[in-house]
Amino acid sequence: MSGFLIQRLSQSAIVIVIMSFVIYTLIGLMPGDPIDIMIASDPKLTPEDAARLKALYGLNLPIVERYWNWLSAALDGDLGFSRTHNEPVLTVMGPHLARTLLLMGLSFVLSVLIAIPLGVWAAARPYSFRDYAVNLLSLAGRSAPSFWLALILIFVFSVWLGWLPAGGLETIGKGGFWDRLQYLILPVLSLTLLNVAGFTRFVRAETMFVLRQDFIRTARAKGLSERSVMMGHALRNAMIPVVTIIALDFGTLFSGALITETVFAYPGMGKMIFDSILTNDYNLALVGLLFATFITLVANVGADITYAVLDPRISLS
Repeated sequence: MSGFLIQRLSQSAIVIVIMSFVIYTLIGLMPGDPIDIMIASDPKLTPEDAARLKALYGLNLPIVERYWNWLSAALDGDLGFSRTHNEPVLTVMGPHLARTLLLMGLSFVLSVLIAIPLGVWAAARPYSFRDYAVNLLSLAGRSAPSFWLALILIFVFSVWLGWLPAGGLETIGKGGFWDRLQYLILPVLSLTLLNVAGFTRFVRAETMFVLRQDFIRTARAKGLSERSVMMGHALRNAMIPVVTIIALDFGTLFSGALITETVFAYPGMGKMIFDSILTNDYNLALVGLLFATFITLVANVGADITYAVLDPRISLS
């Protein structure tokens, strides 16, 4: 186990370094930089002032040298300063990360808790009415655009029924746990419906495949109850490929759902990264994207460990 973790962590570190260079290069090659934006907003700045500021901040250096300077500072714990927020990057990213963790964490947990039993329930009676119904609803949920579903939920629950707020984080001057909870319901419901649709189809398909295997017939011939066959044998083997899909989607828990956050005016990680790219806030965009990459790599390592837990034939040594 320790050897496996050391190997995977070493590989992840290499991927992080490569991705940091790729992201830094792509952002650095975008037209315009913070100094150009300053010139556009302040006509009193002369070309000499712009050249002096670019030399001061190192923007006149080659992209490789600029990246090396950033990497050296990052290894010392200095991830840079956010130009648009006028604060350190980690200070700006902290509240956005906490909001996204709450939003995406709730929707992720609910999606898994609903999709797994729903997929198994449909696969237990393949090609029956309930199987067709679950499959049809999953297909509809998977096909629905996220912005359209969010707008429909706003129209029904906010405009028509008036039960829930249409968007935002909390009521100005009020706040509190119950107030924030009301603002979370619609975005969590929107993301949960989209994720449940995808997860359910994978669970259903893999469970149906496993139920056709010889060891399932052997388990039934030994007199095991249908519940024991489904939960102890079929589901455990069907979860191995499903864990891969869940691990890949786990990365979005920290990168955020940009469209959903935009529709519901929710200030999470996705919207923060998008806004920082539009405003050429290099440091904030870079750290946000790298953090999403890091979490995805951690989720993949967690998926490999889960494989060994689900299937004793898989050894991490």
